[in-house]
Amino acid sequence: MNYKLTNKQKQLLTTLKKIKTLTNTIEKMIIDDKYCPDIMQQILAGIGLLKSMHRQLMSKHLKGCFITAAKTEDENKQEKMILEILKVVELYNRK
Repeated sequence: MNYKLTNKQKQLLTTLKKIKTLTNTIEKMIIDDKYCPDIMQQILAGIGLLKSMHRQLMSKHLKGCFITAAKTEDENKQEKMILEILKVVELYNRK
């Protein structure tokens, strides 16, 4: 299938490919019994990539769906969108 991807989608997919490569690298490092701090450094790099991807998606959602819902007269749609954002922020902030 040939999909027409936006630049944002291409960016997200590039980040995802980097994450996949990194997880394969981490797996190999564990199998090869590499030095733990080296493995942890790679894990932190993966976390950084995931956070970056999350920020990109949040920005896209706020600029698109959220703004559209905020401009509507439908209070139920507005409330639903607010609750969705709050849920994602709550999940993100869990430690």
